[in-house]
Amino acid sequence: MSKSKFIIDRIARLFEQGLVTYKDLSKEILNIINSKRDEFVFRMKLTSKEEADILSARIEKLEKKVSKIEKKKTKKSKKGKKF
Repeated sequence: MSKSKFIIDRIARLFEQGLVTYKDLSKEILNIINSKRDEFVFRMKLTSKEEADILSARIEKLEKKVSKIEKKKTKKSKKGKKF
């Protein structure tokens, strides 16, 4: 209950301060959610923020490599010879 009240209070303060545009509001909500996620991960002692950042960077690089390989694979497909 207290956590939901905290989030509701944060959202109410945003409206009071005049951040009513959708873009600003969505960024602020995402920041709140990300900070809560980071707190949760830190409390659970799963990984540090640096380790998570390094792993996410490695995943992005691997995804780029996979997409390049898939593009090459589709470009190289040839028709067979007719006899």
